[in-house]
This record gives sequence, C-alpha cells and structure tokens, in this order.
Amino acid sequence: MIAEILASVLAAVIAITLHEAAHGYAADALGDPTARLLGRVSLNPLRHVDPVGTLLVPGILLVSQLLTIGRVEAMFGWARPVPVDIRRLYNPRWGMMWVALAGPAMNVLLAFIAALAAHLAGLLDGDWVALLYRSVALFMLVNLVLASFNMLPIPPLDGGRVVTALLPYSLARPYAGLERYGLFIVLGLLFVLPRISPDLDVMGWALRHVVAPVFSLLLRAAGHPV
Repeated sequence: MIAEILASVLAAVIAITLHEAAHGYAADALGDPTARLLGRVSLNPLRHVDPVGTLLVPGILLVSQLLTIGRVEAMFGWARPVPVDIRRLYNPRWGMMWVALAGPAMNVLLAFIAALAAHLAGLLDGDWVALLYRSVALFMLVNLVLASFNMLPIPPLDGGRVVTALLPYSLARPYAGLERYGLFIVLGLLFVLPRISPDLDVMGWALRHVVAPVFSLLLRAAGHPV
C-alpha cells in the first residue's frame, strides 16, 4: 500500500509538472512570454506547487479516506496555474484553446512514452518484469486520468477553456464567467453526485469510456498485444 502510494505521488508529480510546463511552452510559442519571464516554463516541480491545491487538499483527502474507509477512492488537487496573458497571444481566442490543450496532450504523450518503455521488459527477468509492468500501468493511468479530468468542460479546467473558444462570443463570455464557481462545480461532480447516484459518477464514466479505451489504444500503438 505505502509503495503504491509513493509511486502514485511520484507519477503525479511528473504528470502535473510537465502538464503545467506544456501550457507555458505553448503560450510562449503562441506569442505570450509571461510564463517564461516569470520562470514558470520549468521542469522544476517546486515552481508549480500550490500550497493548498498540491499539498493541503490532497493530504487531507488521503489521510481522511485511509482513516475512515481504509482505502483511497478519490483524490483531488491542483497545481499553481501557469500565468497566461491572453491579450499577448497572436490570436487570443484560438491561441488560448491551444494553450489549454497542450497540458492534456502532454499527459497523453507521457502515457504513450511509458507504453513504449514497457518493451524494456525484454531486458529484464523475474520480479523486475512485473515491477516494470506495474510501474508503466500506474504511470499511464495517472497521466490519462489527469488528462481526462482536465478536459471536463468546466472553467477554469482546460476543457472549459476549449469550450469557451468554440462557443459564439455571446455565449462564450457568460460561460467563461462560470470560472468563479468552477471549484465548487468540480467538487460537486467528484464527491456529491456519485453519493446521490452511481449513475452520476462523472469520473467513473470517464474511466470506463475514455481512460480505459485510450489506455488500450496507446498500448496497441506502442506495439503491445491487447
């Protein structure tokens, strides 16, 4: 249990760090150097740590679930968002959409690289093979869950920013205004609705119908029989 938790934390740190860095690199490439000038286009995880969202909230959820039900059913947290000045993007509307997509795309890429790394099993034997496969599966799962979560169409999640870019301006502005309530909406989706009915478990649906198929697709693309 402890080993799996530590491995999950390490996978999450890598996934979140590169997710945020991808936002910064994309913004810089599309005309906004704000993140780079502030030192946020970085692979240093400490630059992306939010004391509340990265440490306090996940820590409370982890400890409370282990003490009450003896297992971890759901986790929630966030990194310090990479600053983007939409006015400095070459094309503010579409540029912001591509910046938003860069984070989840990075997580999918990391999952694919991990699937490729599973071929190293041919160089190992015994328990090391099983360890490699478990590590690869865990790393892929963490990245794909992070990507699917961030693509929920709720501002300020990446999916919300994509929807805002695609909507007509008359609808995009009020939709973007939901950002002030975004945290409460997400908490409701993750923790309240599943308690009301299993049919309202949004992330459960995403795991079955998004994460699992993409997981299998990436394994096949990496040359593994599925």
